[in-house]
Amino acid sequence: MSPLSLRTDHARRTLPIASGRVVREHVGVLLREHRRPLLAVLLWHLLAAVVGLAGPWVIGQVVGTVTTGRAAITDVRVLVGLLAAAVLAETAVTWVARRSSFVLSEQVFAQLREGFVASAVRLPLSTVERAGTGDLLARTTNDIDAISYVIRFGIPTVVVSCTTVLVTGVATVLASPLAALPLLLTPLVWFLPTRRYLRLAGPGYLWEHATYARLNGVAAETVEGAATVDALGLSAEREARFAEAIRESHDAERYTVGLRLRWFPWLEVGFFAPVAGTLLWGGWLAWEGTIGVATATAVVLYVQRLLDPLGELMSMLDEIQFAATSMSRILGVAEVPPDRVATGAAPSDDRLAVDHVRYAYREGRDVLHGVSLDLRPGERLAVVGPSGAGKSTLGRLMAGVDGPRTGRITVGGVPLVDLELDELRGQVALVTQEHHVFVGTLADNLRLPRPAATDDELLAALDAVDALDWARALPEGLATTVGSGGHPLTEAQAQQLALARLVLADPHTLVLDEATSLLDPRAARHLERSLGAVLTGRTVVAIAHRLHTAHDADRVAVVDGGRVAELGSHDELLAADGSYAALWRSWRDEG
Repeated sequence: MSPLSLRTDHARRTLPIASGRVVREHVGVLLREHRRPLLAVLLWHLLAAVVGLAGPWVIGQVVGTVTTGRAAITDVRVLVGLLAAAVLAETAVTWVARRSSFVLSEQVFAQLREGFVASAVRLPLSTVERAGTGDLLARTTNDIDAISYVIRFGIPTVVVSCTTVLVTGVATVLASPLAALPLLLTPLVWFLPTRRYLRLAGPGYLWEHATYARLNGVAAETVEGAATVDALGLSAEREARFAEAIRESHDAERYTVGLRLRWFPWLEVGFFAPVAGTLLWGGWLAWEGTIGVATATAVVLYVQRLLDPLGELMSMLDEIQFAATSMSRILGVAEVPPDRVATGAAPSDDRLAVDHVRYAYREGRDVLHGVSLDLRPGERLAVVGPSGAGKSTLGRLMAGVDGPRTGRITVGGVPLVDLELDELRGQVALVTQEHHVFVGTLADNLRLPRPAATDDELLAALDAVDALDWARALPEGLATTVGSGGHPLTEAQAQQLALARLVLADPHTLVLDEATSLLDPRAARHLERSLGAVLTGRTVVAIAHRLHTAHDADRVAVVDGGRVAELGSHDELLAADGSYAALWRSWRDEG
């Protein structure tokens, strides 16, 4: 297997890549759904191409009339008037045709973009976590941009070029089949080089796109973890990884550029060979008297007229090839299979249970080893332990983000992975230290889990998480636009916003994975107490490094090495003088 194939296969192991057949079928569906405006576009361009034929014909008549020596000034004036009218008519019709093309392109792109967003937001979180953010980010940016350019400019160019080439080619043959013979030089010159290019360009562009995904991923991970990289002295390692990603991207782009450099010279020969051939061949035929000078002139001008549309068509072919690869990656997002199959079973109660759970991110390397926990409804369980012990992994499994490799996690006796996602989120919700403020008003952000919530309910949710004061101080209160380009929120405010959404979602079980990590200890403790008052009667699993959370919990689970090392109340574990007691003394002394 070639290095190119290996890299392409690596790309396929992240998020799926749709096959060429799927891409063609999807394009066919888009064309059928927009067949009426597409037909109108084709008719306008056909009319523009037909009107454009008048110019070369009129010029041929002028040349023929003048060369015969029998031209009257009136005849020339009439022909020049016809030429001017033809140019004006072609300009007007072409403007209408191109405008209709751009309108159609925007409609198609909007539909494609909305379909991609719908597929992306339906992706299972487990799939996104395993694939990493780089690949999805590259599809959302690089691939969408490539398709955007081709749809907005490529479709009009292809329609215009194909229509013009077809109509002009037919007119050339009708004017003189014998003089049009040099047109055969173009397909003869282009066939083999273009066939080779198309065969190699697809895998090459897949490789190129895969390197973009890796480069985006390495850059994003390095920026997001800059503090950790600096603290652990990993700068040299990250620089080396970034340099390697850049080198691979350079190799991929060099490969595809090489394909184009070997293809383009043949395109140039194919462009100009028929023009030169028609000029020489048509001139010889006119010299011999086989055809008239007017016909020879018209044929040469017709062939000359083919240069621009053929050039645009062939240059756009490369963009289309690139966009087709992007399309396969975008459509591949919709091919991600669901990570769960709902059975329709209904939980009998709110009891959350973890039964001998094992989980691995990589085959053969478990990060959880037979974890079992049984939570009583309304209980507050704190999960503590050293970094890398498996706390966050356990929290994600308890929230139903992914299913265990072996064992079961159930709510009311039903495995979490057997529930519909909407029902699951009504049962268990996960709030992590990662959060996002969407572009829109503060009210829009709050209503994401409950669109019908009233303003009073939104304010109550903000009050529950100690965010009411700063929310009321915003320029327009709940109507203030936040997110990118709007009123900036601090990290702590953004985290409080995420917790307020949690209050509005109102699940019976909550998994808080260091949800207050960005607040200072005093503010975090105050927030947790406020939140605790609201969440009375609900089951809460709090995963945190700050052990004051454990002090307030009903029970504490100490996770170490992917196992529950200790389980009990704060006082019981201190009395046992085990690993929890050591953690507590260490944390208290540091504090």
